[in-house]
Amino acid sequence: MIFGGGDSALDWTVELADITKSLKLVHRRDAFRGVPNTEAQMRELVETGQVDLKTPFVIEKLIFDQKITGVSIKNFETKEIEDLDCNEILFLFGLNKKLGPIVDWNLELSDKKISVDTENYQTSSKGIFAVGDINDYPGKLDLILCGFHETTLAVQEAYRRSHPGEKVPFAYTTSNTKLQRKLGVSD
Repeated sequence: MIFGGGDSALDWTVELADITKSLKLVHRRDAFRGVPNTEAQMRELVETGQVDLKTPFVIEKLIFDQKITGVSIKNFETKEIEDLDCNEILFLFGLNKKLGPIVDWNLELSDKKISVDTENYQTSSKGIFAVGDINDYPGKLDLILCGFHETTLAVQEAYRRSHPGEKVPFAYTTSNTKLQRKLGVSD
């Protein structure tokens, strides 16, 4: 399940649609702030049933028992609550560093940031990951390069958890022609 409405939320939705059993994108409105082409790709995935688009909704609460099992979302207009099952969540809300309702999730905090295990960038709650400027650990640098590294390790762990016993797909961009074609850097 992905929460957000900008480029990151749209990009992750498009990329994960082919490798997940089910995928929901939740946003507070039906308008998105991402690249129009990526939004069009997302809407095509919604049309084909690969993605379930939930608008206009906001997160109400997390549902968990030792690990995440679902979320309650609230319709922004009708105020009705809907419970959804899920086992992984990506929160892609943008550049605002304020924790907002996350502060009530009982995550371990350090100086108004979320503490993580640097092996996989999981928070103190199993199944909840934090990457980028929102997290904190010894030696943390708020650089986009660090965010890329953190995201790579978090996604690897999320894949292992979502596909137990399967090998995590891995390819070098410098030598994998299929990946190069997908990135548009090869014939």
